[in-house]
Amino acid sequence: MKGLFLAIAAEVATIPVELIDTADLPDGGTLRLLRRGDDYSIRFRDNELMGNQVRQSEEALAILACQRLPHHDSRVLIGGLGMGFTLGAVLKSLPATAAITVSELVPAIVEWAKGPLAHLFHDYLADARVSLEMGDVHDAIVKETVGYDAILLDVDNGPDGLIHLANERLYCNWGLRAAHAALRPKGILAIWSAYADDDFVARLEHARFDVDEVQVAVLIDGENTTHRIWFATRQE
Repeated sequence: MKGLFLAIAAEVATIPVELIDTADLPDGGTLRLLRRGDDYSIRFRDNELMGNQVRQSEEALAILACQRLPHHDSRVLIGGLGMGFTLGAVLKSLPATAAITVSELVPAIVEWAKGPLAHLFHDYLADARVSLEMGDVHDAIVKETVGYDAILLDVDNGPDGLIHLANERLYCNWGLRAAHAALRPKGILAIWSAYADDDFVARLEHARFDVDEVQVAVLIDGENTTHRIWFATRQE
């Protein structure tokens, strides 16, 4: 099996990588949308932020969060559009009575969703349950007055401002308190990460969340690795 994988990997490596588009970030720096054959990748510097071949943990973020909701006609906020995997999984998990807001900071991501990545997004953005808001998800959290049942964050590679320095506000003590205030009773703050972070778990608990850390096994370039998802339920 390993030999077969290496043979496939060697064949894929001969396919040229094509730069489809770039997007400037508010803090400086650039996102790149790349394609190699049928594989698409969104990269920042040397970091792959999203690829269409590895989607299990992004979908698990949505599926497991929705399973934890006390009722299915819920209000959900998704931070980051990505390649649509989290949004698609939320739509498949919740009924027609749900309301889903997607907060996206980078306009080019929306253009990619309607253009070169449209085959991954299907008709998600046209779904009547979905509202797309351009802006910083932190601002959407702070201004919320009605209350969300779930806030799903997949805007960095973990609890730090990798591509947008202002995202540090999401993970600091007062940012977590803002998320706590933006949730309804028993609401869930779900955060995706490519790595473990015990200090962040401690901050979640200090902000009055009950934390469940779930590990999702993924295969990247033939190597087994683990992504983390923290499901933080608002304490009363």
